[in-house]
Amino acid sequence: MNAPHPALGGPDDRTTVVVITHNRCAELLHTLRRLRELPERPRVIVTDNASTDGTAQAVRREFPDVLLLRPARNLGAVGRNLAVRLVRTPYVAFCDDDTWWEPGSLRRAADLLDGRPRLAAVTARILVEPNGSEDPVVPELRESPLTGPDWLPGPALGSFLAAATVMRTEAFRAGGGFHPGLWLGGEEELLATDLQRQGWWLSYAEELTVHHQASVLRDSTARRILGLRNTLWFTWLRRPLLPALRRTAHLMATVPHDVASARAFARAAAGLPWVLRQRDPVPPEIEDRLTALQRARRSSPARRYVG
Repeated sequence: MNAPHPALGGPDDRTTVVVITHNRCAELLHTLRRLRELPERPRVIVTDNASTDGTAQAVRREFPDVLLLRPARNLGAVGRNLAVRLVRTPYVAFCDDDTWWEPGSLRRAADLLDGRPRLAAVTARILVEPNGSEDPVVPELRESPLTGPDWLPGPALGSFLAAATVMRTEAFRAGGGFHPGLWLGGEEELLATDLQRQGWWLSYAEELTVHHQASVLRDSTARRILGLRNTLWFTWLRRPLLPALRRTAHLMATVPHDVASARAFARAAAGLPWVLRQRDPVPPEIEDRLTALQRARRSSPARRYVG
């Protein structure tokens, strides 16, 4: 095991790292090795979403200090909820099985959250590996159109990226965690909106870094279907009537007119009964933020429903 770099400090017990995975054993083991090398020495909880590729056995063999949860079925993002129930630290850092935190970033994130009690989450700059280039979503975060209080450490955000965010555990629980109906794919937007409704703030923090080496096992088309379906469900769960209609019409006109988009709209329509039962539109001040974000995202290369 490598010794911590002296400039980055020693162990820090303020943050627990939560990772969800499904049938990506090699990627997960790589991420866990990276997390083990962090100077902060965080506790790590892995939710193995019913993998069948030997993930659980490999984690137990190589990382006996990791708390491994094994639900009987693939819970998607709700696997994070399961893990957060067992978090005893004030902050929780989320990771996917193909992302890992830069040494020192967890400590800095905890410092930022320590001094700002209404700050729910800080989202890091994302570097795409193996070349270390910025993820296309980073400019969108850095140039967020939202305004917030002067005490925020960076631009105010309307949502966050779970694979690159450290969140106040209290806030995550207050917001109800990730909604089970969405399962996976853009699931952060609903939680982020509900947190803002409760008076919490989200922020981008340039000094934090997460590395992302996209899994070769990723099914981009399946993710696109889920992402578009969930965007539609979020729209009808939280947007007022006219903005919801406009957003739906815009998506229908601008997404690729292909089989994947047709499946996404069909699945969204099939879920409308439960969506409408739980519909709870946001107040005008939150809708103003959603409108500003929607306008800014239209030119973002990270918001294309392609793949």
